Amino acid sequence: MLDIHSEDEYNDSYGRIRMYQALCLRSPEGINIPRERTVYRVMERIGLSHRPNHKSHGITKADRRAYKSEDLLKRNFQSVTPLRKCVTDITEIKASDGKLYVSAIFDCFDSAVLGLSIGANMQVTLCVDTLDNAMMAYPDIKGAIIHSDGGSQYTSQIYRDSIAKYLNIILFKVFQSMNSDGGRCHDNARCESMWLA
Repeated sequence: MLDIHSEDEYNDSYGRIRMYQALCLRSPEGINIPRERTVYRVMERIGLSHRPNHKSHGITKADRRAYKSEDLLKRNFQSVTPLRKCVTDITEIKASDGKLYVSAIFDCFDSAVLGLSIGANMQVTLCVDTLDNAMMAYPDIKGAIIHSDGGSQYTSQIYRDSIAKYLNIILFKVFQSMNSDGGRCHDNARCESMWLA
C-alpha cells in the first residue's frame, strides 16, 4: 500500500475502495489481498486514510411526502453476478460557465457504468435518460435492482412510469430500490463513493 501511495502524486487521494482495487490489480505473489474493510483498517493504522477535503452536500433533495420504494439492498452492495445490483445517483461538475449535472447507473459487480446522462439541470428527465441509456446498452439488465437515494427525481411519477415501461416488456423486470425512510448517505454509499473515485 505504501508503494502504491508513493507511485504517483495523485495516489494520495486513494480511499479504501481504490486501494483495494489497486492491490487486486497488482496481486503481489504470496500476499493474500484482504477485504475492503481490512484494507481500510490497515490504511488507518499506517496513516494512509483519505479524508475528502470537501464538505459533502446532497444534490438530490427528498420529497418527504412522496411514496418511497422498499430498500432492497440494505447496504449490501456486493454482487457476484453482473447486472443484478445497480446503484444510481446524480453529481454536479463545476464548469467555467456554470454547472453540469451527471446522472449514472453503476453495476455493483464491477463498478462499470451502465448508463450515463449529462445535462444543465437535474430534473427527472436526466435520470430517465440515464435509465433509457442503460437499457439500450445492456438489455440483459432484466431482473436487476436499481437502488437510489430518496431524491424527488427518483420518487417522481415520471421516473416510476419509466421503470414501469420496462416492467411491461415480457421477462424484462427492473426493480426500484431506495434508501430507507430518513435514509443516510451510507444507504447508497457504493454510488456516493464512485463520484470520489
